[in-house]
Amino acid sequence: MRTRKRRTAGAAAAALAATTLMCAPASGATPGHPAEAFGTPPPPARGGALTAVAKVSADRLALADLVAAAKYGTGEPISDPARERVVLDDVAERSAARGVDRRLATAVFRDQIEASKDVQRGLFARWDRYPSARPTRLPDLAGEVRPRLDRITVRLLDGLAAAERPRGEPACTPRLRADAVREAGERRFDALHAQALLRALPSVCGA
Repeated sequence: MRTRKRRTAGAAAAALAATTLMCAPASGATPGHPAEAFGTPPPPARGGALTAVAKVSADRLALADLVAAAKYGTGEPISDPARERVVLDDVAERSAARGVDRRLATAVFRDQIEASKDVQRGLFARWDRYPSARPTRLPDLAGEVRPRLDRITVRLLDGLAAAERPRGEPACTPRLRADAVREAGERRFDALHAQALLRALPSVCGA
């Protein structure tokens, strides 16, 4: 009887601890699940044009790991203003053909770039601290990574065009944030990547 009571009490304590962890904000450590980083569990799937934008942004952000691996230990800086200017000029030119305001497109992609750099900085710091976690392969930035980023650029511009109506609605920001949290949860992003995904999206709704 006492054994059963102890087991019951232990299970209750474990459940309480899990609930507390899920509801508590992140503090320094990198949680394994973005819900811990945001202090809320991932919301249910929504679907629609804003969801598609969140998905493509997550695809782009996932490539930040390869970009970081290609630069780490080579002396190549994380920030590359000249390359960023090329990307933004290209986005501005392509956006007109898709009926997307060039100022909006430029702002969105500037956020995408900054989010990518946040991930790269976080990974550099992580690899400096934990050498065993450093990448074992040096990706080809020009031949392997940038062509994939270019393809995502087209998809994201098309997504912005398709999301023209919901982008102008008052609920755009909370809906897009919910989509981003859900997407990060499905991909099992850690706190670094999950927070960066939120950083990549505010300009989509004109913020």
